[in-house]
Amino acid sequence: MNLRKKAIYLLLAWSLLVGCNQGEKAKLTFAVGGAPNELVYWEKVIGEFERQSNIRVEMLRKPSNTDDQRQSLIISLKAGMSDPDVFLMDVAWVGLFADADWLEPLGGDFDPTPFFQTVIQSVDTVNGKLIALPVYMDGGVLYYRKDLLKQAGLYGPPKTWGELLASANKVQEQMRTTNPNFYGFVWTGAQYEGLITVFMEFAGSKGGFIRDGSGIHLTSPENQSALSFMHDLIWKDKISPPNTYTTMREEEVRTYFQEGKALYERNWPYAWSLHEAEDSKVRGKTGVAPVPGPQKTTSASTLGGFHIGVSVFSDMKGAAKEFVRFVTSFAAQKEMVLTLGWNPGRQDLYRDEEVLKKAPHLQELTTVFQNSRPRPLVPYYSQISAIAQKQINAVLADKITPQMGLAEADREIEALLSRYQLR
Repeated sequence: MNLRKKAIYLLLAWSLLVGCNQGEKAKLTFAVGGAPNELVYWEKVIGEFERQSNIRVEMLRKPSNTDDQRQSLIISLKAGMSDPDVFLMDVAWVGLFADADWLEPLGGDFDPTPFFQTVIQSVDTVNGKLIALPVYMDGGVLYYRKDLLKQAGLYGPPKTWGELLASANKVQEQMRTTNPNFYGFVWTGAQYEGLITVFMEFAGSKGGFIRDGSGIHLTSPENQSALSFMHDLIWKDKISPPNTYTTMREEEVRTYFQEGKALYERNWPYAWSLHEAEDSKVRGKTGVAPVPGPQKTTSASTLGGFHIGVSVFSDMKGAAKEFVRFVTSFAAQKEMVLTLGWNPGRQDLYRDEEVLKKAPHLQELTTVFQNSRPRPLVPYYSQISAIAQKQINAVLADKITPQMGLAEADREIEALLSRYQLR
């Protein structure tokens, strides 16, 4: 082969190699998990974005389990991998990802004003920089039987936990004559993350996890009162089932209420559409309201939901930000509400007539999300939560007193922080 032919072959090989590399770089990767119908919908979102932007997107399907989703993302980010470029994060992970410097600031051209400002400030802004945006909002709510309250001469949902106890006692006594398995109030008391979310709500806006410099503790009058109240709902007042602290999680709670066996239910907004399904025994009888507080002015829903962010290691940061802009746009978020029934991250959609016709309960959720608060946004939150879950559940199981449980949780948290040299 002469030199000229060799040069041509080398040039062709180099062109093919460069072309392949450019093709790979032109493909944006988006990591997302969820139920099968949600992943199907995300494929439609990606298709529309590709048509409008001419940017190719590959969806990296993650497990439906959120713990598995988090671990999968952590492995990629710890390794500094360029993929995924953009991903969804549970609100509880944002602090971990931000502390590790894994999130690329979105930049000053993003307008956060259409979103819930309490969420933007408490979750998505770090050191004055916008690092994520909410896609799907969640928060604890109180479901109640409108018909049973009316029959008992009670109008409107309770504003305080004391009001809930009084009304639950009254209705439970009436219902037990024909339904011996009826309870006044069902909630998530098993030992898992759902227990932490309700504990924060029982404690109200002045309780929960208390930040003290670099430390976190639980011992406080508000928390002791809340934990005593939670214990007594099961053992003294007996308006909550005895299996509350063993098996009651979201679906167990929802099913119990939906079978017509409870007056009140603390759950997440997802349960609304299921309660209104054709085969539901509480269809047309269910109301939704903010969770009560220790006092009328101290109600505080625990914030949940998913946020979208861009990897600091992405090699397509510009395209990734365009995808974030598209996913959080008014049109895209509205379609998510109408198709999936999700609670949008944008507050301006909670006033949209078409949205409210499809999901009238969003009117109540506006107040819920405005008064919501996140769990501690710290990188070691999962370990702190595990400690708190164990001690709070032991109190509910009547194994230790509230004072003992909170004190032991504080000791274990202090040891954890000292081990990580955070104290």
